[in-house]
Amino acid sequence: MPRIALTILLLTCSNVFMTFAWYAHLRNLSGRPWYVAALISWGIALFEYLLQVPANRIGYGTLTLGQLKIMQEVITISVFVPFAVLYMKESMRLDYLWAAFCLMGAVYFVFRGR
Repeated sequence: MPRIALTILLLTCSNVFMTFAWYAHLRNLSGRPWYVAALISWGIALFEYLLQVPANRIGYGTLTLGQLKIMQEVITISVFVPFAVLYMKESMRLDYLWAAFCLMGAVYFVFRGR
């Protein structure tokens, strides 16, 4: 598998864990003390780091640091929007589309010299 494709795959998987670690407690643990949510989120985040760190190591060198970061942001919104709508039951907002357009601009500028 090409390094960039493997990087994208690992970052996407890590982002799923990250999104659940950061936000799922708002739905699932809202009646529990914050420190319970923090400990559970920390445990979930461990899996995120076990994927994210190798992804960045694999991608770095093929991609610049800035390209890795912008790629992560695009993946983040690509994972977050379905999570917010499907899991958290929030309504789809046009603001997500505008944010995605802004990220497309960032992708253009960071990858244009490649």
